[in-house]
Order: sequence, then structure tokens, then C-alpha cells
Amino acid sequence: MKSYTYIQTEKKGKVFCIALNRPDVRNAMNTQMILELSEALTEYEDDPEARAAIIYANGLHFTFGLELEDVAKSILEQGRNFFRRDFINPWDTGGTDRIRKKPLICAVHGFCLTLGIELMLASDIAIAAEKTVFAQMEVQRGILPFGGATIRFVRTAGWGNAMKHILTGDSFDVAEAYRIGIIQEIVPKKELLSRAIELAEKITAQAPLAIDAVLANARKAIEVGHLEAMDDLVPLVTDCLRSEDGKEGIRSLLEKRTAVFKGK
Repeated sequence: MKSYTYIQTEKKGKVFCIALNRPDVRNAMNTQMILELSEALTEYEDDPEARAAIIYANGLHFTFGLELEDVAKSILEQGRNFFRRDFINPWDTGGTDRIRKKPLICAVHGFCLTLGIELMLASDIAIAAEKTVFAQMEVQRGILPFGGATIRFVRTAGWGNAMKHILTGDSFDVAEAYRIGIIQEIVPKKELLSRAIELAEKITAQAPLAIDAVLANARKAIEVGHLEAMDDLVPLVTDCLRSEDGKEGIRSLLEKRTAVFKGK
């Protein structure tokens, strides 16, 4: 696995673990850290043995958000060419030729600000430690959220809930995050990483082709339309049934045992 400066990566079986690793500045994201995260997610996507990934953070906080002066300079200079075209944008806001297709879990703690919330919203599942504090505070710094909050926060939490937090920039606690649906579980801090790995391992035990189909169809329903996604349901399930894993799923049901999937 590649070595990074501000990101740590590790594989635990079929789970690809990505850690934000700039704890001395509370994991504030500078340009290099953002680009390393993009490369790490691309490495995960290209690894045929990795079937799920988690993003978490070393140190006391998930992230204090942008290191604004540094990132602003990069955006003004590069615009939509900020990311490499052949890499994945972790926030899935365009500017590249690739999107993430594999499952991603985000596990947050401490302060989770701005881009941290948007990284959660771009993931498939988000969990948080009990005392996590959130804030979507870009308007307090003269900009709008540009990591997808104006789209996914609204879609996930509803217009009023999203605008309450985006337009004021006020902080909110983990109970509020759970109430409005931007996190799926609240866990003790000491159990955060182990719970994220547990969820990821549960996903890796399922049929990879079926997981791919679920994510692709759900994404299409959101990004293209529910009628178009419905048109794909029968072709997708037909492909699954014809696959080796589909046949294994039926055999395991008849034989009353746990299925062993190969991703074929």
C-alpha cells in the first residue's frame, strides 16, 4: 500500500481503512491532505480484494474542516482541475472522470466541521462518537459549502433542517445529527473504530455483485430519476441470478448454510 504524509491506510482483511492523520492541527484539511484522500480512495476502488472502506481520524477530532487560506489559493489557481481526472473526488462533486462505486463508511468524533460533514454525506453510512460536535460554518467565513452540503444535506435532512444549520453556521450535537438523519448510529468513542470495522466486515460478507448493483441503482434513482432506476431492476437482478454468487446464494439457502461469495 502507498505511503502518504497526511493519510494513513491499512487493510484489515477485505476492509480498506483510511485515517485522517494530521492531528497536530486537528486534522484541518490542506490541499495535500485532500489530494491524498482522493488518491487513497482511488487505491481502495482499484483494489480487487477490498470490498468496503472506512474513513476515520487519528487524534482528538475528525476534522476542523478546511485550512482555508491554502485551499482557497489552490481553488483559485486550478478551479475544477483541483483533482486528477483519473482519481476519485471524495466528496463526489464532479471535476473527475471517476466516481466511487464501492461501499464507504465514515466514523467521526470530536469536532466534525464543514468538509467533514460533507464527507459523511458523500459516504454510504456515517456513525459518530457520543460527544461529537458538528458545524457547517462556511457562511461565517464568506463562502458557501462547496463539498456537496447544499445538495446532500438538503436531500438527507430536509430543507428546513439543512438550512437551519447551513445558513447560521451554528454548531449542533450528535443527538441533533441523528435526529435529522445525517448519521446512522451513535456509539461510545472507544467503540467507534471497532463498530465501523464491524459494519464494514458485515458488508464484505455479502455478495459483491449484489452490493455493486444496490449502490448503482440507488445512485441512479437519486441522480437520474426513480423511473429510470426502476427500469434497471429486472436487468440487474437477472445479472445477479446468472452470476456464480447468485447461484451460490440459492444453494446456500436450500442447504441452510452461510453463503460464500467470490464476486463472480
